Amino acid sequence: MTVAIVGAAESDLGVTGKSILTLQAQGITRALADAGLSLSDVDGLATAGLSRFSTAQLAEYLGLEPSWSDSTFAGGSAFEMYVARAVQAIEAGQCSTVVISYGSNQRSARSRSLGGVQEAHIPQAQFEDPYAPLFPLSYYAMAAQRYLHSYGGGREWLAEVAVAAREWALLNPKAFRHEAGPLTVEEVLAAKPVSSPLTVADCCLVTDGGGAIVLTSLERARDLPKPPVVVLGYGESTTNASMTAVDDLLRPGSFASGQTAFRMSGLNPSDVDVLEVYDSFTITVLLTLEGLGFCKPGEAGELAASGRIRPGGDLPLNTSGGGLSYNHPGMFGLLLLIEAVRQVRGECGERQVPDAEIALAHGTGGIFSTHATVLLGADR
Repeated sequence: MTVAIVGAAESDLGVTGKSILTLQAQGITRALADAGLSLSDVDGLATAGLSRFSTAQLAEYLGLEPSWSDSTFAGGSAFEMYVARAVQAIEAGQCSTVVISYGSNQRSARSRSLGGVQEAHIPQAQFEDPYAPLFPLSYYAMAAQRYLHSYGGGREWLAEVAVAAREWALLNPKAFRHEAGPLTVEEVLAAKPVSSPLTVADCCLVTDGGGAIVLTSLERARDLPKPPVVVLGYGESTTNASMTAVDDLLRPGSFASGQTAFRMSGLNPSDVDVLEVYDSFTITVLLTLEGLGFCKPGEAGELAASGRIRPGGDLPLNTSGGGLSYNHPGMFGLLLLIEAVRQVRGECGERQVPDAEIALAHGTGGIFSTHATVLLGADR
C-alpha cells in the first residue's frame, strides 16, 4: 500500500456544551497539528452526520474547496469506508491530503431518544413498526437473543464484553467512565433491562465527541513528524436495511468485509496485535469477533469470558474503553481508527499494547446493516 495515516486526534469529549461544527474544527485542527500540516494542505474531505450536505457544509466552514469529498452515510462504519475511498483517491491522484472527521453534541443537545428514528414510509415499517421496536436497540437485542439461544450461552457472555471495556477505560484518562471504578458481571446482569436480553450496561454510552484523521501518500508521510501508519487493507459489506430481510442474524457482513481486508493485506487474524471493533452493544462485539475470524461461530462468548480481551490478554480489544466505557458520540467508527493509529505509534501510555505493529479497526452501522474493516500497520 502507498497511503498512510499521518495525523489523529479527538475533539473534546463527554458533555461539551459545544456545537457540532466547533467539535469538528477541534478534531481537524488537532489532527493536522499532530501531522505537522495545515488547512492549506487539505484537498480531500470526508464527513457525515453534520447536515444534509455534510461535506459541503464543513468545507464552507473551514474555507476549503476540496477536489475530492465523500459524505456517504452508512452509520458507524462510514469512517472505515472513507479510509478505503481516500486511499483510492490519493493513489489515483485526485487529491493528496485527506481529512476524515466527525463531531456530535448529542448529549449536550439532548438530541438522542430511546426510540430512535422511525421512518414510516419505508417498506419494512409495515411489518416492524406495529411491534414498537426501539431503533436500533431492539434489533441488536433480537440478535443477542438468537445468539444465546443458538449457542446455549447465558447473559454472562454478553456481560464479559462490558466488563473488559471498563477495565480498559480505567487505564484511559479521557474515558467517560475512567473514574467510575471496575464493573462486574453481576452488576451488568443486575442493571436495568431495556430490551431483552440487553440491560443498560450492555449498551453504548451517549456522549458528545468526535475527531479526525489525516491521510497522505506514504512517500510524503515519511517526511512528516510522526511515524506513518500504513493502510494495509480494507473491505466492506452492506447487507440489509431491516431485520425483516435478514436470513441469518448470526452471520453479519463482517464475515465478508474481514475476508476482503485480510486478503488485500496478505495477513491473517493471528497477525493482528490490537483489535478495535464497534461496540454499540455487547452482542456487536461477539458477532464481529466471529465474523472477522478471531474465533469460530458460537465461540466468542467463551473467548470474552476467558479474559483474553482484557488488559494483559493476548487479544487486546477496544483498548480505549470502547463505545461502552470511553465515548460514543452517535457514530463511533472514527474513534476506533484514532485509537488504532495511536496503538501502532506506541502513544497510549498505561493502556499501550506492547510491540503493537498491526491493528484492525472495524465499523458497524445501522442494525448490522453496514460493515467495514481496515487493517493498519507500522511502516517497516
